[in-house]
Amino acid sequence: MVKNGNQHIAMLRDGREVYLDGKRVPDVTAHPAFRNSIRSYANLYDFQARPENVEKMTFRPEGTDKQVSRMWQLPTSYDELVERRAALEAWTELHYGFMGRSPDHVASCISGMYMGIDVFEQYDPARAGALRDYYKYARDNDLFLTYVIVNPQANQAKAAHEQEDKYLAVGIVDQDAEGITVRGAKMLATSGIMANEVFCSCVQPLREGDEMYALSFAIPMNAKGMKVLSRKSYEENAQSIFDNPLSSRFDENDAVLYFDDVRVPWERIFVAGDTAMCAKQFHATPAHAYQNYQCQVRLMTKLRFLVGLGLKIAEVNGTNGFPQVRETLGQLAAEASMVEAYVYGMEAKGRVVNGYYVPDRNMLYSSQVLTQQLYSKILTTLRELAGGGMIMLPSSVHDFENPELLRIIEKTQRSPVCGAEDRVKFFKLAWDAVGSEFASRHNQYELFYAGASFVTKGHAYRTYDWQHATGLVDNLLGTYSLDAELATPRAA
Repeated sequence: MVKNGNQHIAMLRDGREVYLDGKRVPDVTAHPAFRNSIRSYANLYDFQARPENVEKMTFRPEGTDKQVSRMWQLPTSYDELVERRAALEAWTELHYGFMGRSPDHVASCISGMYMGIDVFEQYDPARAGALRDYYKYARDNDLFLTYVIVNPQANQAKAAHEQEDKYLAVGIVDQDAEGITVRGAKMLATSGIMANEVFCSCVQPLREGDEMYALSFAIPMNAKGMKVLSRKSYEENAQSIFDNPLSSRFDENDAVLYFDDVRVPWERIFVAGDTAMCAKQFHATPAHAYQNYQCQVRLMTKLRFLVGLGLKIAEVNGTNGFPQVRETLGQLAAEASMVEAYVYGMEAKGRVVNGYYVPDRNMLYSSQVLTQQLYSKILTTLRELAGGGMIMLPSSVHDFENPELLRIIEKTQRSPVCGAEDRVKFFKLAWDAVGSEFASRHNQYELFYAGASFVTKGHAYRTYDWQHATGLVDNLLGTYSLDAELATPRAA
């Protein structure tokens, strides 16, 4: 049976130790800070379980009798990669791209690691076996994974082992024949409160002396000793769906995880104590490319939504006939189409690695460099199109209950294409996407989920075909010389 939403919600009632506003949350599925977003994630599983969607959204892994999400599929050809992307795109349209750490993200990371299982075999056959078994376990149970792969910022001028508290970041306390004990913090567990398990590692470069932090493992979110410290909930502070249509339902949340002497068995450990292998698990396997390819599929859908907002802003304001507004909308359309072209390009230019079809890395990283610059620009453009329309709105849905206020609203919230209620409804949505605290968090997320801009530019530099590019320059330089030029008689 295909996993559905009710099954996912039931799995979250597992006693996980989540804290908000200084108190432990007894049941995250019922708490007003998380319940709507959990339901939104459950809707993804309900969607894939519908009979009419099963073929598109799921597949049956060889050797099993289970139908599981295509997020776990390992494409061996271009056609299979596109087939998988169609499923991810359908899921993304259910949350309009606003759930960046949806289940398909970390599933893509673990799947990419599995595609590079030979790298783990060379490192340690036992750890390769743990990864192989875990991938199959997570796949066959259709688990929702999050990850924490960044250390607390603290003093970024110092290495992890140079921090004042050597257990600021998650590090090994001790180990024995059964496994390891870890202590310390990790960020950012985006969607961790809604996930089944967490993959804990370090994507940041580690230095000599950082061996105790060179870890890669996966454990359930209710592991004994693990504390989940939630940030402020935008969902809890959303007054209503009408006033906050996005933040009331798609606040994926972010959290700090603190591992208070948590035991991790060897069968869940993929790297332990090797700084070089900690980096290789991402970059010597398809993992980093595969997980960030999923991000670009999500962003492609999100930008379509934002560009749609742009056109509707112009229509509601009656400015869509202005030449300068159409020029602005044309720019938005070109920017959204560029990201779509990158997604299709990284698929078409992909190649087979160890029998698996992997998207092109350079096109992926080039897209990330440009989209980090693009997202804030698009939000600014939408603000310019809207003017004061997103600000001068009724304070809440309750203003419509007051007959005197309703009369004024109907007079002042006019549009050439819709009534006052629909105009307010639309601009409440636009503000939630562009200007609210929820929107501001998304702006920050899109800037940094792939790393700082110098990181993505570094990836683009390292993966570009410089030899071909400079070869063209050298070929042209080889077609002429100073000696040949001077030896050629000048025309009279």
